[in-house]
Amino acid sequence: MTHTGAELIAEHLVNEGVPYAVGLCGHGDLGLLDGLHSYRDEIKTISVQHESIAGFIADAYYRVSQQPIATFTSCGPGSANLPVALGSAFMDDSAFLAITGNVATSQFNRGPFQETGRYYQADFSSVVRPYVKRSFQAARPEQLPLMLRQSFSLMRQGRPGPVHLDVPLDVFVEETDAELDDPEVWSTDSRPQPGASEEELDRIIRLIEASDRIVIVAGSGVAGSKGEDALLALAHELRVPVATSPLGKASIPEADALALGATGRNGTFAANRAARGADLVLAFGTRFDDRSTSSWLPGYTYSFPQTALVHVHIDSDELGRNFPPTVPIQGASATVLRQLADRLRGAAMPTSRDDWLDAIAGWKREWEAHVAPHRDATQVPMRPERVVNELRSVLPDDGILLSDVGVHHNWLVQEWETRQPRTFHQSWGFASMGFGVGGVIGSALAAPQRKHVAVVGDGGFLMLPSAVATAVQYNIPATWIVWNNGGFQSIRDQQMSYFGADRQLATTFLHDASGQQYQADHAGIARAMGAEGMTVENPSDLGSAFEAALASPRPTVVDVRVDDSVSLPAAATWELPPLAYPEPSFGWPDA
Repeated sequence: MTHTGAELIAEHLVNEGVPYAVGLCGHGDLGLLDGLHSYRDEIKTISVQHESIAGFIADAYYRVSQQPIATFTSCGPGSANLPVALGSAFMDDSAFLAITGNVATSQFNRGPFQETGRYYQADFSSVVRPYVKRSFQAARPEQLPLMLRQSFSLMRQGRPGPVHLDVPLDVFVEETDAELDDPEVWSTDSRPQPGASEEELDRIIRLIEASDRIVIVAGSGVAGSKGEDALLALAHELRVPVATSPLGKASIPEADALALGATGRNGTFAANRAARGADLVLAFGTRFDDRSTSSWLPGYTYSFPQTALVHVHIDSDELGRNFPPTVPIQGASATVLRQLADRLRGAAMPTSRDDWLDAIAGWKREWEAHVAPHRDATQVPMRPERVVNELRSVLPDDGILLSDVGVHHNWLVQEWETRQPRTFHQSWGFASMGFGVGGVIGSALAAPQRKHVAVVGDGGFLMLPSAVATAVQYNIPATWIVWNNGGFQSIRDQQMSYFGADRQLATTFLHDASGQQYQADHAGIARAMGAEGMTVENPSDLGSAFEAALASPRPTVVDVRVDDSVSLPAAATWELPPLAYPEPSFGWPDA
């Protein structure tokens, strides 16, 4: 029995349990669409209006479900719209299969319509190579079974990430008698979770026994290995507080007495103060990037090498990249957390740690006293804290919040209280604007029984508003909250801080002729695309507006007018060399 190359791809997606293929049509993927048509009862094809949206949908789908889906894009500009989303997934350890169409192999090197071929024929692989774990290009349909099987294994194993499969048009439509590899036989969903050796565990335990000021730091690798329960068990077994990286924010319920919040420039005072004052940091699944560490400046967030460091990461390249580990371990966070909890179960914890826990409790009270009063502020335009607080009060504990990139992202990292695992998602490493705009659709597809909200800036929303049209087309009840503060204000604030208050340019939305503020009607845009839209200017109306949006069975946009002049309280810093970094505005220097 023969199949076309496209039918082989569609059948393999079905065999892998992929429920959705998301993308945008073009002449380069015509053949794939025909193959998907043959399997339309088993895999749903979703069409978007911009290829980046397809990538963000797939990225968020993986973050919520831990299973990859597929995107499809045409050659030339169609696929060139995808790297922004690929970079977001790649740098945050999320996975999807990016299938790109290409020109027919018989036309390679002839410069046909939309060939990327100035230096190498049909060379789209070079475009995406920095943002994928592997790029495959099939020259004939017989190659597809091996490439598909290896793609799914690569996406899931080790440090997850997207994989690229480039397919020329003739390979989609030519027939072959090649057979697919059975995913169950080849265990493409096998995800080895290596742990620490007995010798490594002994070294860690000796450090724990010799230390009084211990902090656990949980990164995204904890959630990636499904280690949230093991993290909580170890923290309570040791009576050790837990800070998170911003990307690992949902690793622990933040109402837990041992939870400190996130580290870094957008983090809390308790997290940064405890991390830099610790004598031992147990770090799981974090890469210690600049924004989570105060740009590695000594004594602001961390005090390595004076502080001993146990660093566990699935990717050995991250061990020793930015800080010197006392004990480096290449392993899965969940496995090592369980190993340590098992070894330490029932062990007596020294009372000398009580002073440390008391000090941390005091820092948490100081911070709360500083930030809490603004959560009920009644001023107009609204304070950011009031917006976050009102949303937290109505979104169910298992509701999923996605943050787009912008100043609102900083507020959510600091103020949002996570209550269940994998309920807060963001584009951190690549910081791709549009992640939340499109990603909320992928989140809703992955967990349709739950509520899904994206908080997006007015700048980010205007980049890709067509995501709302996609949600309307497919009846996806997602909610977008547009943080309307009149521009790209996180960058405006940096202009003012580094170069002077009178040096603003191209960051605030203004009418060119009058110089007056420009504001688009985001709720009106939503209604024009068939969604519900509402505008909120008074804080007393926030709660009811959010409740109505969450209760609606239709896609809904809530345009919220937020004060653009309120600065985020900073308990740490961030450096943009060679510019002078700002000192923290709270709790610095240490008392």
